Amino acid sequence: MSFLIQSAHAAADAPAGAASLFGQLLLPIAFFAIFYFLIIRPQSKRAKEHRTMIDALGVGNEVIFAGGLMGRIKKLEGDYAVISLNSTTDIKVQRASVLSVLPVGTIDSI
Repeated sequence: MSFLIQSAHAAADAPAGAASLFGQLLLPIAFFAIFYFLIIRPQSKRAKEHRTMIDALGVGNEVIFAGGLMGRIKKLEGDYAVISLNSTTDIKVQRASVLSVLPVGTIDSI
């Protein structure tokens, strides 16, 4: 009877360590790849496009900024821009709060 127990222990010592190590590493690598391509990469691309747009702002551009208001850039002062909402109202906003640049003449056509 003792010979059956010894053979059972011998079968349990099969070299499965290499396959299980690969299996354990495959799942976290797959999660990181999915996370990178669905979240990190698109967000960095949007940030780069926004930074390029902010650097290209100039006097006379018509913009919409984060508060939802739209106006024409009157003056640029470092990280800030003076926006003319109409002929009598000027406000100062951070350049980073500009969401988009409108085509020329958009404000006049509204």
